[in-house]
Amino acid sequence: MSNPQMHHEGHTMAPESTQGHGDHMTPDAGHGQHMMMMQMTFYFGYKNVELLFAGLVINTPGEMVGACIGVFLLAMLYEGLKISREVLLRRNQVNVRYNSMPVPGADGTVLMETHKTVGQKMLSLAHFIQTLLHIIQVVVSYFLMLVFMTYNGYLCIAVALGAGLGYFLFSWKKAVVVDITEHCH
Repeated sequence: MSNPQMHHEGHTMAPESTQGHGDHMTPDAGHGQHMMMMQMTFYFGYKNVELLFAGLVINTPGEMVGACIGVFLLAMLYEGLKISREVLLRRNQVNVRYNSMPVPGADGTVLMETHKTVGQKMLSLAHFIQTLLHIIQVVVSYFLMLVFMTYNGYLCIAVALGAGLGYFLFSWKKAVVVDITEHCH
């Protein structure tokens, strides 16, 4: 193509030599509108940073600070949601069964290995709540992924720090059960 703009199914893509970190706007040939360019390398900037939705564009340092705080809190919420789902699942477990089976020991002796089997009723309020929380968790995780895919260093750091602090605050109470007879750790 001789045109410096390449058109692909309604999307305008600028050649790589014209992409910079300062201005992410490019004129759309023939339409008189401007389109946002997606950054494909990490950068630290606050001008024309499109965040999740077309109308949500960061253009000032204050807007970037606010966006970073929001992303930080969203990442913390994600970690808290994961732990909350585990706690809720443990509280609502039913049909606990213990199965013992003989396994050969290293020196020819027979050891008894016990396994715990836990179930949950499908048509229960607890399972319905778990399903709703799972949907929320998936949506939040995709939002965080898309924020990270802006390649904006400030927003990426906010995601990482929020997830780290969320894990620190919420998962310290996480019950870890270690089965001493388990061979695959």
